[in-house]
Order: sequence, then C-alpha cells, then structure tokens
Amino acid sequence: FVDGVLLAAAFLTDIHLGVVTAIAIAAHEIPQEVGDFIVLLHSGFSRRRALIFNVISSLATLLGAVLAYLWLADVQHILPYVLAVAASSFIYVAVADLIPGLHQRSEAKHTAQQIVLISCGISLIYFSHLSMH
Repeated sequence: FVDGVLLAAAFLTDIHLGVVTAIAIAAHEIPQEVGDFIVLLHSGFSRRRALIFNVISSLATLLGAVLAYLWLADVQHILPYVLAVAASSFIYVAVADLIPGLHQRSEAKHTAQQIVLISCGISLIYFSHLSMH
C-alpha cells in the first residue's frame, strides 16, 4: 500500500521522479514477491494458490496508488512530506535490513565487491538525475 502511495506522490511531483521511483520499487518488489511465493510453496500452498495470494497482496500497491492519487491531487502542498516519509522508509529498510547483512561478510574480496556495487548504485542515481535535466 505504501509503495502505491509513494508512486502516486512521485508521479504527481514529476514524471521523471515517478519513473525512477517505479523502477526502484520494481527492483525491490520483484525479488521480494518471488521470495514470498517460495515461502508460500514451502508452507504447503499449491502453486496456483500461492500465486493467487501473491497477486492479491500485490493489489494493495494498486489500491494505495489510486487512493493516494485521488487524495494527493487535491492536497499537493503535502507532497514533499509524503515523499520524505516514503524516502525515510526506504532508508530504514537499507539500514535495518541490508547493512547488517553486509557486515556478515568481512573478507577483503567481499568488502571490495560491496564498495563497487554501492558505488554503482550511487552512480546510477547520479546519472539518472543528470539525464532528467
């Protein structure tokens, strides 16, 4: 649901921001949904039932996007605050979930790989920002 709110806020702010946000959410959600599907399969769900449950839970994003679009179109002055809350939730996920995983592999090879990948991510954001202007 929150992803949908973020998408609506991003598209209402700027079409380019909306596209980049949609790509970021898809990059996060697709692996998560595959993981959820596997968890449901291992919990005894049939493939069909697991897929149905996954699709139903994903519809919350669509619902959030539609409701937020209808609501935020009338109160655009709060868009910066909605975006700030959404961005902070992404930062929280990175800090709480991803960074501790980075510390589990402290060999020099893995540290160098992590630095390269983080640098690539920062570069991607920087260059996508440059291409928008």
